[in-house]
Amino acid sequence: MGTSGTPAHTSVQRPGFPGQRRADSGAGRAVAGHQAVREAWVVLHRVVAELPDQAFREPSGLPGWSRAHVVSHLARNADALVNLLTWARTGIEHPAYASRADRDADIASGAERLPQVVREDLYAACDRFHTAVGRLSGADWDATVAHPSGRQLVAAEVPELALFEAWNHLVDLDAGVVFEQVPAAHLDRLLDTAVRPYRARTDGAPLRLVAELPEGRQRTWELAIATQSSSREVAGPAAAVLGWLTGRGTGTALSGTLPELPSWG
Repeated sequence: MGTSGTPAHTSVQRPGFPGQRRADSGAGRAVAGHQAVREAWVVLHRVVAELPDQAFREPSGLPGWSRAHVVSHLARNADALVNLLTWARTGIEHPAYASRADRDADIASGAERLPQVVREDLYAACDRFHTAVGRLSGADWDATVAHPSGRQLVAAEVPELALFEAWNHLVDLDAGVVFEQVPAAHLDRLLDTAVRPYRARTDGAPLRLVAELPEGRQRTWELAIATQSSSREVAGPAAAVLGWLTGRGTGTALSGTLPELPSWG
């Protein structure tokens, strides 16, 4: 994989054009993000490997999804992110999913397979992601691609999306992993991803969000929340903030009156 020391190469394209190349500033971010993904996936692979076969058919923490659905989704999401990395590397538009309907159908059919097949599918998809990361050179990481939501992002954010999916769905598997176990080094990245929808809003009630990280640091964001709250500030432990923002926690450990948030995803 390229590093920040790789000579930059640029080409003149119209601003905002998907696949454009800019200065080589994202490679370092990508390397750090990919290392975090490797660490999270070590935990993910262990948890999935240790799940008894019958547990795959049992409900997960996501309504209507079994644990097999969650693992199948993680595999298809890894492949979707490979598509975005291919887009960044080639400059040719390559959406994450053909369509939302195709995505949902792939997850549903994948969840019906034998547990060992579901496991092996996940492992193979993760390997494909690592291979795709290794094929990008330094300036590729600054190419612009599109998230399935339509939001434009630089390719250097793609490993962070994989990290976010890994930890959230590890919690969804309801197999003993909780946000309090997320390494402190990962929390910054996860929180930045979780607050992004509320930082991008141009309307809504202002809210200061303060997350207390395990090593004593604080992170603060100014957000715009659709639902009015009687509190100007919500604060608390980073793990509790992350759980609340993603709909995977009640926020009882947070101070302030919590506004209602839309469903995640």
